[in-house]
Amino acid sequence: MISWRKHYRQTLIAIGLLLSTSASIYGQDGDPKNGEKLFKANCTACHALDKQVVGPPLKGVVERVKTEGGVDKDWLHKWIKNNKELRASGDKYANEIFEKFNKTEMQVFPNLTDKDIDDILAYTTNPPAPEEPKKDATVQAGTTDGAQAAPQSSTTTNVVIISLLAIAALLVWILLKLRQLVKLGQSEDLAGLNETRVKSFSEIYAKYHYVGKGLIAILALLATYGIWNWIMWIGVYKGYKPEQPIYFSHKIHAGEQKINCQLCHSSAKYGKVSEIPSMNVCMNCHRTISEYNAQHYMEPGKDKAFYDGEIQKIYAATGWDPAKQQYTGKTQPVEWTRIHNMPDFVYFNHAQHVVAGEQAIINSFNKKNPDNKIDVVCKACHGKIDTMNVVQMANDFTMGWCIECHRTTEVDMNNGYNKEYFKNLHDKLKKQYPKDGGKITVDAIGGLECGKCHY
Repeated sequence: MISWRKHYRQTLIAIGLLLSTSASIYGQDGDPKNGEKLFKANCTACHALDKQVVGPPLKGVVERVKTEGGVDKDWLHKWIKNNKELRASGDKYANEIFEKFNKTEMQVFPNLTDKDIDDILAYTTNPPAPEEPKKDATVQAGTTDGAQAAPQSSTTTNVVIISLLAIAALLVWILLKLRQLVKLGQSEDLAGLNETRVKSFSEIYAKYHYVGKGLIAILALLATYGIWNWIMWIGVYKGYKPEQPIYFSHKIHAGEQKINCQLCHSSAKYGKVSEIPSMNVCMNCHRTISEYNAQHYMEPGKDKAFYDGEIQKIYAATGWDPAKQQYTGKTQPVEWTRIHNMPDFVYFNHAQHVVAGEQAIINSFNKKNPDNKIDVVCKACHGKIDTMNVVQMANDFTMGWCIECHRTTEVDMNNGYNKEYFKNLHDKLKKQYPKDGGKITVDAIGGLECGKCHY
């Protein structure tokens, strides 16, 4: 009986130890997959797994703090939730870390639960293997198009060859006919006709001078029109897309990452000119993004090494040392190639269009282009920038193009300022154009006055 009770007690102890061990494994280790999401949402601004960014690398941080400072997960919980409070309590290891990293303040995360922190630490201890990248739909489409283009290209080649053979046959036939005519001209039957033929250009002109003068006048008109048309298109470079010193894809930044245009072009909304962003604007993100990890989107002919190399050009331009996480002071100016360049005699104010005319321009554009609508006013002039890998001039930017926009863009008269300021004009136009309900377009409020656009 005693032996049975002893055996029973040992069994209970073993089961208890097993349960407590299981609880420790499954309750404290956390979920690495959920930890990865939380890590990317909260930590990647300052940390990476395998290298120093603003803060130290976090791979194996649980074991590292145990070895370096003799602390456990509970200490990490306190540090992550409120490191300031932990340092203020006089914790030696917390203050050592603070001093080691140049007294850089770490953000506090009181919103993270104990389970969230366990999940993050599980991710840093045992990060899940990366998923196989999916091929971009655009690339797949490009591959399919390429496969279909092969037979089309072959067909085109055959058509060209047949056309060339037909032209060759026609030339041979013309040569044979010319030979027959030469022989006929040498016969006695045409001797009389040869005597009556006009033998000089002056004789031909004297005989048909009215026709000649008419042809010369037509040619002069055509030449004048051609020269005028050529002059009018000087400086119009629609489709111009130069290669820049640092490759920058608007499709990746504005399209894939949904970065707002005005984050980089901040003066476009409140200034006359939309400036080229400083390289320090790029560093706001690329201080922590040192390599290209968007394997789901790669342009044809470009690989990860290419994109990583372009990021290194940013570091070289700003004098940033990614290994030491500090600026060296040695900078290199970037000579960007300008794409849009208004003549000196033209006045154009970005703020006037982006702020005052924003909704009116978007509404007008979408009304004229129902199948190609826009959601940002910038796209009305610059095209769908968020789909461009290499920025190009999307419109003519001629005087006629601007005037046409002023004639068709309706002013928002429900705006309190416009409603009061143009009250008399609005009443006048209602009477003048009763069918249109007195609609006011930009040209009606001075949009065609020379002085508005020219100094």
